[in-house]
Amino acid sequence: MARHATAEWKGDLKGGSGHVKLGSGAYEGDYSFSSRFEDKPGANPEELLGAAHAGCYSMALANSLAGAGFVARSVETTADVNLGKDDKGFLITRIDLTVVADVPGVDNATFQEWAEKTRTGCIIARALAATETTLKATLK
Repeated sequence: MARHATAEWKGDLKGGSGHVKLGSGAYEGDYSFSSRFEDKPGANPEELLGAAHAGCYSMALANSLAGAGFVARSVETTADVNLGKDDKGFLITRIDLTVVADVPGVDNATFQEWAEKTRTGCIIARALAATETTLKATLK
């Protein structure tokens, strides 16, 4: 199985513009230097990466919990993708995951154990293993 997405950029870095589209057609949108490195409207690759990470983590945690006998009512994850700069240019310095889950019957210690195991085990987390990832997990 392969998933795909496309992106096109036109022009120079600061004055140009781009368009990104998921192969499934579920999302497409414009992005620019100012939507990426400033606070202007539009998409940016880091948000898309964060959405992928949050989506993967939520699914994986729900699956892990279900395998342990606890079916989640909901698992909501936010991914904050932090940018920094080094001598080579901009880079992702850290991804902070914040998860809030409603899981009947599970105690907090068991929930925390599964939340932490999943932090490094979901597909996207494994692909991003070189990037520091933090986790704050809250059980409703």
